[in-house]
Amino acid sequence: MGKALQLGVLGTVAVAGALVLSGGPAMAAVSGKAPTAYTCAGGDLPSGNYASITVTGACNIQPGAVINVFGNINVARGAALDAQSAPSTITVGHDVTAGPGSFLGMGCQPATSIGTMAGVPCTADPAGHTTITIKGNVTAILANTVLMRGMTVNGNVTLIGGGGDIPWSIKGNTIGRNLTVIGVTADWLGVQFNRIGGNATLIKITATDPGDPGRSVAVVENTVGRNLICAGLAPAVSGGFIPGEVNHVGGKAIGQCASLV
Repeated sequence: MGKALQLGVLGTVAVAGALVLSGGPAMAAVSGKAPTAYTCAGGDLPSGNYASITVTGACNIQPGAVINVFGNINVARGAALDAQSAPSTITVGHDVTAGPGSFLGMGCQPATSIGTMAGVPCTADPAGHTTITIKGNVTAILANTVLMRGMTVNGNVTLIGGGGDIPWSIKGNTIGRNLTVIGVTADWLGVQFNRIGGNATLIKITATDPGDPGRSVAVVENTVGRNLICAGLAPAVSGGFIPGEVNHVGGKAIGQCASLV
């Protein structure tokens, strides 16, 4: 081996050794396992780090799972994601989307943790809870059912169209920007005990429960940073049944919700 080649090899070894000793990014890139995209066609989603998750069947979250998604969670047309029956910790780096006819259920906690007995306990452990953080947006277009309880969403929540025979519940969430619900026809829909940084816009929502003669869209005890805008909520809108459960609005309450502040 020539002297120049020997020096080159020794220099390379020295640099590599320094990186190993320093624990620098190069070592992490070599030794760390890069997250990959995951498709769930049914069954339990286990703990893990994922580049993204696509749900194409009926999928549950494994009890106690810790799930980190660097990209998006996408619930496909007609698929179901049940993240509201068992305690878990879920962090999503970007967005959650739900397609036409899908079921999106996220969040459960003890009954006393949201409002007055307004929490929805985890079926698998009533004393447990979920910790769910979405760093981007939640968007559902023509979904059959959307249940969001005790979540943190840094961006917007946008629910357009859809509905079915299951009550919709948007309850106890912290939403960094805007909540927009338009054109939903469901058994019942409640927007309750949320903290919303921007506007809350509720337009053309119909409650259809035939067993409830006083059926209404519930808009109860929300804190809205900007404006609360309600129109076309049918057959009626309700501000709750407990005195003092009014909405707190930093801007204006407009339309049907003007008296609910």
